[in-house]
Amino acid sequence: MRWSVVVAADGDRVVTREEVVELADAVAADSGIASGIGTTSYGAQLVVHATTHQEAIELAMAQFAQAAARAALPPWPITRVEAISEDDDLDEDG
Repeated sequence: MRWSVVVAADGDRVVTREEVVELADAVAADSGIASGIGTTSYGAQLVVHATTHQEAIELAMAQFAQAAARAALPPWPITRVEAISEDDDLDEDG
């Protein structure tokens, strides 16, 4: 099953446009988008394939950490993780 997972990390300085562009490039392979320009956090929305909610979160957190490292972002603590499955999304849409 496909899951959409939002992951964010908070830190102690403002994230630049260039850093978020690098993060966007790093998460693109995972059908991801990045955010955080001009804030003290950076984040991404990733698509992962997993059987359970917990597995989706674990996979996305690992992919997020790898992408942040590739983008040379600081290894700030993850402060937000939200996951929704395709099935959940379809149920909400009716």
